[in-house]
This record gives sequence, structure tokens and C-alpha cells, in this order.
Amino acid sequence: MPLVSRLVSLLPGLALCVALALVARALHMLEVLAFGAGHVEALVLAILLGALLRAIWEPGPCFASGVGFAARPVLEVAIVLLGASISFAMIARSGPALLAAILGVVALTLASGYALGRMLGLSPRLSALIACGNAVCGNSAIAALAPAIRASAQEVASAISFTAILGVVVVLALPVLMPALAMSAQQYGVLAGLTVYAVPQVLAAAAAGGAAATQIGTLVKLIRVLTLGPIVLGAALLFRAREEPGEESGGTRPGLRRMLPWFIPGFLALAALRSAGLIPAPLVEAMATASGALTLVAMAALGLGVDLRALRSVGPRAATAVTLSLLVLTALALVAVRLSGVE
Repeated sequence: MPLVSRLVSLLPGLALCVALALVARALHMLEVLAFGAGHVEALVLAILLGALLRAIWEPGPCFASGVGFAARPVLEVAIVLLGASISFAMIARSGPALLAAILGVVALTLASGYALGRMLGLSPRLSALIACGNAVCGNSAIAALAPAIRASAQEVASAISFTAILGVVVVLALPVLMPALAMSAQQYGVLAGLTVYAVPQVLAAAAAGGAAATQIGTLVKLIRVLTLGPIVLGAALLFRAREEPGEESGGTRPGLRRMLPWFIPGFLALAALRSAGLIPAPLVEAMATASGALTLVAMAALGLGVDLRALRSVGPRAATAVTLSLLVLTALALVAVRLSGVE
């Protein structure tokens, strides 16, 4: 029974990844209990745990298939389920000026972030991961883009590690800088929504401006997340089309089916169903929870594929690229706040 044998072969590696994910989640919960907030996301902890384990003990061949399964198919299913959390209806509520400002910031951050990465000598895929992480939603965007452009575990770990660190810096710095920004509560909320990576982090940063800042900051952040689907789709098509003949396609350019990973249409389809009101709210919540859990398992698998010695060689350049990209994002966000018409 080939199917049964296949499933049995996956169990050791999957069990290892699930165990690392559970430890990462427990550490994150302890962090919240100790400090009142989880400044280091469980996704980051899962990658770090996997990389540290790999540094002291490299899993044997019996773990390989399960770890590989967690790193790709499991992550792809998580991305599809993430689509159920997206609602296109919020675009109509944002107003044309604010919507244009958000889309402009995302597009310019993507372009400048990629250019900075390439100027610093980073690979095209790592440059794209860093640019997308800064422009959209940090670790989640990097995790979603990685399989679409076939990024390596080293590239994913580099992008997530440095993006996560600076993401925490932004969350802590914005409330401190608020008095010097001379902005209204709503303007400050727009700034937080444009510059902070994760939705929970936006809530934490925008809270300093009160309820109005929190509400508009969350809206702006969610509209940024809506751009993830088109960005991943476009990047998948561009990177697959640019593959050198023979690299993946046996000397011919791959067709649309091969260039377009299955999980991107799946992500967009669930987003469309959610926007049409065809997915019940409890099911939306369950899908979001499942997506987060599967992503955590996948990040542990990616961590197991990281060679920390190789990571050191790209570290300074990746850190510089993330920092400069974040500074560009912040500058663009400040300009967008003034042009958005929010008072």
C-alpha cells in the first residue's frame, strides 16, 4: 500500500516539526505572561528553534520527507486558508485618497526594497522576500511569498529574522515618537497601519492614539494585507518566467499552470468567497486558526533547513537591506499621511 507507506514515512519529520511548533507557541505564551506582550512572534521562535536544533543535531534521513512536506505542502495549505481572512469589502470603506496612498506606499516600498537588496548583493529571491515583508505584513508576507518564488530555507530565515527584529523596534518606537509627530489621532493611526507589520502589533502601536487611531490603523493594515494575493501572484509569474532554460523546465519555458502555484488561486478564491459572504464567521475564525497553526509548523521545518554558518555570511547585508527598506517605508508613510486627506 504505497499511500500508507508514504504517510508512515512522513510521520517522524512531521512529528518533529509539530513538537518544535508547540515549544515555540509555549515560549511565546511565556513571553506574554512575563512582559505583558509577545514582542518576538511564535513564527520567529519556531525558525530559531529549528535552526538551533539543526546546529547541534542534524536530523537523519528518516526525518527528511516529513520535514520537506511541512516546509512546502503544509505551508501552501496555510496560505490558502489565510485567504478566508481577507474581505475585499473594506476597500470600498477606505475612500479613494486613502486607498491610493496605501497602494502607493506598498508599491514604492516593494520597488525600493527590491532595488536596495540587489544593490547590496543579495539574491533576487531574498531581495523580494525582504521587500514584500516590509511592504505588506512582515513574517506572514515572507512566508506566503517564499514557496511562490521557490526561496530557500536560508533566504526565508534571513528575511524573517531581521524583519522581525525591526518590526518590534517600530512597535516600541512609534508611541514614544507620537508627541513629536504633531499628528491627529487618525493620522497617527494611518501611520501605524502603514509602517507596522502584523495586525496585533498595529493594535499595540496605535493604542497610544486612542480608539480612533486603533480603528483606522487596523483598517489601513488590513488593506495592506489585501495586496498580498496580487503581489504573490505577480512575483510567482515573474520569477518562473525568468528562470533560465533548463533550470526547472527542461530547456523550455514553463506553461501557466507550472508558473502559477495552485495555492495562489486557492487563496484568491477563498478571499472572494469571504467577500461575498459565503463563508460563515465561525468557519472564517477556524480557518484563520488553522492557517496560523500550519504556518507555525512550516516555519519549524524551514528552520531545520537552515545552516547557521551560511546564514552569517549574508547577515550584515540582509540586515542593512531590511533597515534601509524600513526607513524608506517610514518616509513614504509620513508623506502618504499628509496626502491622504485624513485629518
